Amino acid sequence: MIVFDSVSKSYHTNGVRKTILHDFSFAFPRDRNIAIMGRNGVGKSTLMRLLAGTEPPDSGHVYRSTRVSWPLGFTGGFNGSMTGIENIRFVSRIYGQDPRRVIEYVTEFAQLGPYLRLPIRKYSSGMKARLAFGLSMAIDFDIYLIDEITSVGDEEFKQKSKAVFENRLARSQIIMISHSQSAIQQYCDCGLLLEGDRIRFFDRTEDLLIAYKALN
Repeated sequence: MIVFDSVSKSYHTNGVRKTILHDFSFAFPRDRNIAIMGRNGVGKSTLMRLLAGTEPPDSGHVYRSTRVSWPLGFTGGFNGSMTGIENIRFVSRIYGQDPRRVIEYVTEFAQLGPYLRLPIRKYSSGMKARLAFGLSMAIDFDIYLIDEITSVGDEEFKQKSKAVFENRLARSQIIMISHSQSAIQQYCDCGLLLEGDRIRFFDRTEDLLIAYKALN
């Protein structure tokens, strides 16, 4: 379970303080797939980073009693001067995984061949996305964080990615940011709507989508 206890978060932008969360408390439901929706710039990705633990709150606490992934497809955590193999090995050790097993899995899944032995800075955005997705799937998380579903590679790779992803979802929970009505309906059953000065929880995605459409 993930619990936000009186969490506040804000940024200074062009000399103006922008508040993302103010004294926000919420226990994310167990065993439910949760959507996060809202207009661009309202703070959805910031909320996702707080969930992942990659960014701390200004005040309050985020409690996690389960293994939570980094945002799926997120490539910003890679060290550009390290090779793909070195990045995989580093992440494996952080999460207590056998580096040899993870390297073998990602090598087969991502299909990057000799590029895995080159520095990440030489990768295209698509290659980074393949590596990040393969690495995410190589580790069994209890909760997967998804900041928009992206598809990379040819049709065969897309189908393989979808099959592996859905296999993981059979035994894991997801928290997903998306603007896509079809994705929310397919993968989620409840959700949060960020509206700038407040956050509302909806027990049904149908009601969430109605409220989201009313913002536009």
